[in-house]
Amino acid sequence: MKIDGEQIIAASPEAVWKGLNDPEVLRQSIPGCKSLEQVNASTYRATVETKIGPISATFNGDVELSDLDPPHGYTLSGRGSAGSMGSAKGVAKVRLTPEGAATKLIYDVDAQVTGKFAQLGARLIQGTAGILAGQFFKRFGEVVAGPSARPKADASNRLWLALALGAAVAAIAIYFLLR
Repeated sequence: MKIDGEQIIAASPEAVWKGLNDPEVLRQSIPGCKSLEQVNASTYRATVETKIGPISATFNGDVELSDLDPPHGYTLSGRGSAGSMGSAKGVAKVRLTPEGAATKLIYDVDAQVTGKFAQLGARLIQGTAGILAGQFFKRFGEVVAGPSARPKADASNRLWLALALGAAVAAIAIYFLLR
């Protein structure tokens, strides 16, 4: 499943970069994130609970950061498993560009799901992705830029669900999982 999009965050690229690399900011921002820990300089381990349609599952997985270009972007690669419910893996390229006093976060995700989640179909998964991504960007913007900063809602915000499914993190997102 390919997902791409962009989101405006009401903060500088440096502040957004810092937030995208702060496990506590991400833990607070990713819907259903139960834990997110930094294993080393480029690897995170996460537990994310999610529900898509009638199926609920807990994904455990790892995400590795590569192609680091602070504060302009990076690549996230990860995989996660929800036991008998299925597994997922994915790669997300995240780029940050100045947009006036704000930052445009651009992402391109390629995720694959297996098991019961794969049986639900892309339409249901992408619809849920839009909801979860909207929640991620709202929370992330509030944490990074303060509660008065609200990103624009857009049904195509799918980065962090793809990451949650593909890497058991949603963003890291921006991961964000999640436009």
